[in-house]
Amino acid sequence: MTRRTVYPLVLDPILKEKVWGGRRLEHYGKVLAAGSHVGESWEVADMPATSPSGGGGDEARSLILNGLLAGRRLHDAVVEWGSALLGDVLLTPNGDFPLLVKLLDAREHLSVQVHPTAAYVAAHPGAHLKEESWYVVEAEPGAYLFKGLKDGVTRDTFVAAVAGGSVAELLKAWPAVPGDVYHLPSGTVHALGAGVLVAEVQTPSDTTFRIYDWAKEYNRAGRELHVDAALASMDFGPAAGPNRLPPGEGFARLVETDYFSIWEVRGPATLKPPAKEGCEVVMVLSGELTLDAVDESYVAVRLAAGSTAVLPAAAGPVTAFRAAADVTYLRIQLGPRQRETTAAGGPGT
Repeated sequence: MTRRTVYPLVLDPILKEKVWGGRRLEHYGKVLAAGSHVGESWEVADMPATSPSGGGGDEARSLILNGLLAGRRLHDAVVEWGSALLGDVLLTPNGDFPLLVKLLDAREHLSVQVHPTAAYVAAHPGAHLKEESWYVVEAEPGAYLFKGLKDGVTRDTFVAAVAGGSVAELLKAWPAVPGDVYHLPSGTVHALGAGVLVAEVQTPSDTTFRIYDWAKEYNRAGRELHVDAALASMDFGPAAGPNRLPPGEGFARLVETDYFSIWEVRGPATLKPPAKEGCEVVMVLSGELTLDAVDESYVAVRLAAGSTAVLPAAAGPVTAFRAAADVTYLRIQLGPRQRETTAAGGPGT
């Protein structure tokens, strides 16, 4: 597979209506049906199935919008391009693209939840590891999100709060500030707050253990809770705060995990971004970005705010990131690499 065979893949978003969703994704190029409340736009997805609570039970595979593969699925590129697409990055055990990338628009609070740890997954084959990060794109004045527990909360006090319906009082609330990035390791109790729009990067899993669903606060039907499973995975230690681009810097790596790294790039057209490393996902948040091969190995791809593309590994350092004016975008680098072992708890397991 040569470089001239591959090109950046622009993907068609998969929109998910949610009771807590809003309409702000229209500002990012999404076409929303009249009267609908869309909470999630799955920008990059290659999942053979989703749970009824997480995505509807059916497969979720992104369609390609451009080039020779237009009209086909991201999974087809995974199969046909192989290492030219992914380099030395591991697929999921099912042979799928090892990342799920979304935009989330919370009109109301999302459920308080926990994702299973590697240890839980190893003991429960039906569960799937889920690590994720949030980049705050927009936030209404006074909005916040929840990550971790207040100081001094123990397992016993938490169990008592679950029984008494006062879980929300034990959560640590963080002001939602655009540009802040929160990493949510598996086992972290969390909830996205009302009035917040985030970009979410995660391992391709929708295994979620709900603890509290804000049913009485929003007069909505409460969904099934999974308290025992959540407690088996919960981390009761202190939760780390957000990372953000340092003052005066044009780009920085804000999250680095075993599964993905997230760079933010923000600045004028003259800004020279970091060199590409292997397969990347590029999400434009403001302005317009052009992905251009300086050796003309593919037709230039223009991305407006709200657009996402997968940049194959074989595109290599020949790719130029060009902007006509100020632009903000995320560069999401995939991992882990082939040289690492596929231990229990790897991506998508």
